[in-house]
Amino acid sequence: MSQLIKDIEAKQLKEEPPEIRVGDTVKVETIIQEGKKERSQYFEGLIIGISGSGVNKTFKVRRIFQGIGIERTFLLHSPKIRKIKVIRSGKTRRAKLYYLRNRIGTKATRLKTIQTGNKAAKVNKKEAKKNDTKAKSEPKAETKPAETKATEE
Repeated sequence: MSQLIKDIEAKQLKEEPPEIRVGDTVKVETIIQEGKKERSQYFEGLIIGISGSGVNKTFKVRRIFQGIGIERTFLLHSPKIRKIKVIRSGKTRRAKLYYLRNRIGTKATRLKTIQTGNKAAKVNKKEAKKNDTKAKSEPKAETKPAETKATEE
């Protein structure tokens, strides 16, 4: 590519694009122009695929509305996209989740969730507490014969 094209594309890129992955449930806020007025419209769904690179990077979002699957493709660096909010991160083993198109009902959006940020820290603290309580409960098992002696007296 020529340097001129690279310079033009660099101007079009967003400074801090959101970190999204396949399997994330996102809420995309787009700007809709109706006549002279502008309004925001939200589209919430599961990212089933990401393709392209640079200015041409796109992602497909799928949602089920009244029993019908709706897919919409968004340009990541489009000026029409105001905000992309990641609601939940899902664990996937595939780059494209097109197999979800054949699923019906709750199975169509069922993915294992990934704990991120503060929630992950809270979960790790809870697990640490459980491990501490298990360690404390083991010595109590040794003191049971002493308790039985106290009940016999």
